Amino acid sequence: MSSGPGFLALAPHRSGTASLLSEAARRRGMEVAVLPVEGVPERYRARRDGHYYGGPRFAARVAGPLGTALLEPHDGWLDALPAAFTGRSIRRVPLSEARRGTGPVFVKPPTDKSFPAAVHPDGSTLPPPPPGSGDPLVQISEVVEWEEEFRVFLLDGEIRTGSRYARYGRLDTAPLAGSPREAAVRAFVHRLTEECGHTLPGAVVVDVGRMRAPGRAADWAVVEANMAWFSTVYAADPDRALDVVLRSAGPRGLVRERDRPFLRTRPTEPAAREAYHSA
Repeated sequence: MSSGPGFLALAPHRSGTASLLSEAARRRGMEVAVLPVEGVPERYRARRDGHYYGGPRFAARVAGPLGTALLEPHDGWLDALPAAFTGRSIRRVPLSEARRGTGPVFVKPPTDKSFPAAVHPDGSTLPPPPPGSGDPLVQISEVVEWEEEFRVFLLDGEIRTGSRYARYGRLDTAPLAGSPREAAVRAFVHRLTEECGHTLPGAVVVDVGRMRAPGRAADWAVVEANMAWFSTVYAADPDRALDVVLRSAGPRGLVRERDRPFLRTRPTEPAAREAYHSA
């Protein structure tokens, strides 16, 4: 393994976040490599000091040759959270069952991006399962209104950086630091990590927001958890976000014991997943 700071490998699909993280990596002396669509060049295969940022489908091909371990929250993390943190009914069901549902419902894949998360008037508008995927589980929840949504990059339960990313369902970015909601976001995330931090990888992205459900007062709740190595920075500090990304997708030999249950082990990814880069 190289004695230097290592390198950051990027998927061929570039994004604004990839550019920001690249600049942050170079500032700390890291090499940045945009991998070709063919996979990992031979010169990077023996180094074992690589980190990764990009989509899951490409990661399934290159993580092994790079020697990179990918951390991700469990698919059932959100629906297993105490109601005090979700504020709404959430459960996972087979896609075939969801497609037979009646009434408006919010539906999304548990952690991947195989189809866009959205409110559906009923199950008939949901897409059929991708070919060869069987009857995958999807997450369904009651329809609520998010007044504001924030993304926090967590490293060992600490907020390294964060950003507002939406207001009333529309993209509206602003740094978390110095915002009127910063204290409330930090207080809610602190309660979450104190009670449920052991259920998340040490490096992860969590989205939280101020939610209004029918007949209930607005309150803070978890939106979802995401892989840091596949998450948009928005208006967060890219240098601090990079700390989380590097831990979430770094050399396999450096994975901490507490993170081993969160290692991504899926061998293949549906082709549609990266069409919605990033979470």
